[in-house]
Amino acid sequence: MSSRSLFTTVLPLTGAVALTLLTPSYGHAGFAEHGGQVVIPESSTELPAHVGIKAHTNFRYFIPKAGKAGEQFFRDVAPEQAGGPPFAGYFYETPASLACVYQLVPQQVAGCDPNTVTANPAGGARAIAIVDAYHYPTAVQDLTLFSSQFGLPLPVTSGPFANFQVVYANGTRPPVNANWNIEEALDIEWAHAMAPKAKIYLVEAASSSYSALLTAVSVANQLVAAAGGGEVSMSWGGSEFSFETSHSYDGKFTQSGVVYFAAAGDSPGVSWPSTSPNVVSVGGTTISRCQPNSPNCASQGAFQAEVTWQSGGGGPSVYEARPSYQSGISTIVGTWRGTPDVAADANPSTGVWVYASPYWYIVGGTSVATPVWAGIVNAAGHFYPTSQEASTLYADQGTTPITIGTCGPNQGYMAKPTNLWNFCTGLGSPHGEGGE
Repeated sequence: MSSRSLFTTVLPLTGAVALTLLTPSYGHAGFAEHGGQVVIPESSTELPAHVGIKAHTNFRYFIPKAGKAGEQFFRDVAPEQAGGPPFAGYFYETPASLACVYQLVPQQVAGCDPNTVTANPAGGARAIAIVDAYHYPTAVQDLTLFSSQFGLPLPVTSGPFANFQVVYANGTRPPVNANWNIEEALDIEWAHAMAPKAKIYLVEAASSSYSALLTAVSVANQLVAAAGGGEVSMSWGGSEFSFETSHSYDGKFTQSGVVYFAAAGDSPGVSWPSTSPNVVSVGGTTISRCQPNSPNCASQGAFQAEVTWQSGGGGPSVYEARPSYQSGISTIVGTWRGTPDVAADANPSTGVWVYASPYWYIVGGTSVATPVWAGIVNAAGHFYPTSQEASTLYADQGTTPITIGTCGPNQGYMAKPTNLWNFCTGLGSPHGEGGE
């Protein structure tokens, strides 16, 4: 299949924008040097008229230029290996490889090669509510295929052992939106991957308006509270607005026993609701893996380091005051709320596998990092308010500082070895069993 027909096949979404990457794709052996393209879907683009009115997704996906992807580019075909990536030879992240990199499992394998590691996270309890917009009609089927591919517990939708449920926030099935379907696939699959024993609620808002999404948050609050506590994951957001601090907005994230997570955004600057002091703001990193002829590398695909993601969001809020849990970094953030608090893999060129019928995608964005962190904290058994979770994190409980790289307007924010918090990655990425 030619590269032209490859791209025709793999761009099923409307309004997608493709950005050519000049850096290695970290992809299939023999093809990594050819790079690839990052595709930004229409749902991840904010229009000026939408500020304070509509939210956007925070994901983008990566298309390698060559390799086995030519075989219909990750279309739903018989997987090459069970328990590992659906297409062998690529070094994009699997549940087991992220668990290895972040040391979430006892079994550690040198290099954390996605093609060889198999130990998945095994924890989780109570509930994680994923709040997204629009209806995802193949959610159960796609989560089933994803779970089967990577050796995770399969979704059960009824009976005493039910672990997955789709909930319509306003009681009526929303319309379908293809762009948001990939967001929903990403969110449920990776929250489940990090906390396979937690019950996942996919709470679908009627639209991407803040009014509809916050109605869905209220429903998520009730579901998680009824389960005895848990997490609410929100991978959407947008530019700040003057009334975000009101009870109708920040006030939605105050349910007792719920830890809220929100994406810090995929472009320079800050994003609400991640700026709310009532949520844990999640930024993005880049996972570096060895390429052919890389110096000081034992094997291709081996984990080298984690650095900033240059497109990740972060910075000081314009409207939100610095919360007490950030007092220790007041010399950096000043009197304003600083974002993000934590981070995880988000660079689409080092992204994660996501299945959304009928394709396997390589997905990045802070939409990845957000459900990953929600799942890890759930597996750690933390079912208390966000402020307590944030205070625990800022007490240096289980993060690895990112000390290399830049982000922000004009790449003006820098991660430095001398600072254990920065505007690119906050306190850093998960570290240790349970993530805490």
